[in-house]
Amino acid sequence: MKGNKMIKIKRALISVSDKTGIVDFALELHTLGVEILSTGGTAKALREAKIPVIEVSDYTGFPEMLDGRVKTLHPKIHGGLLALRDNPTHMESLKEHKIGLIDMVVVNLYPFEKTTQKPGVSIEEVIENIDIGGPSMLRSAAKNHRSVAVVCTTSRYSSIVTELKENKGSLSEKTLQELGVEVFKETSHYDAAIHRYLKAHILEKESAPD
Repeated sequence: MKGNKMIKIKRALISVSDKTGIVDFALELHTLGVEILSTGGTAKALREAKIPVIEVSDYTGFPEMLDGRVKTLHPKIHGGLLALRDNPTHMESLKEHKIGLIDMVVVNLYPFEKTTQKPGVSIEEVIENIDIGGPSMLRSAAKNHRSVAVVCTTSRYSSIVTELKENKGSLSEKTLQELGVEVFKETSHYDAAIHRYLKAHILEKESAPD
């Protein structure tokens, strides 16, 4: 059932592989008073555009590690995404552990399929382009889509900005539902592509006769 509840966007986490349109989108969020958390190359692009940004490592108090394999897998990120806002126990836990709410996640995933199409690409490079943190954030936000806006495609930026401007920085429950459902289409496609490639290049290759 689609309701008319509006969710105010106060803090957004932006971490994108495809940076198409992200600077303009982040600038609109900043203009609307949204605090922006970000990682790596995305944070660099936003800083270069003079958009205030807080590095996720500064926010969590824990550095990126393992050559960037671990960046956003932290309770201060996933707690802020998954907490039920109308559950007093959840909110008390956030307060106890000094975890802030995150109202929007803007994530698109490592280019796995594009990487597999590179001539002569190694299996090691392909595996490094299996995104872990991105799908985890998308799924956390989508699971809690009643309270968190989750943006996984660049094509959504324009309509979201329009709605935020029309509603003084808030998004409708209908929009949050649509965004949340869209995530599982995206992540299922991504996982299916990984499965197809690894099955063909590891399992079937190993079982092929010499």
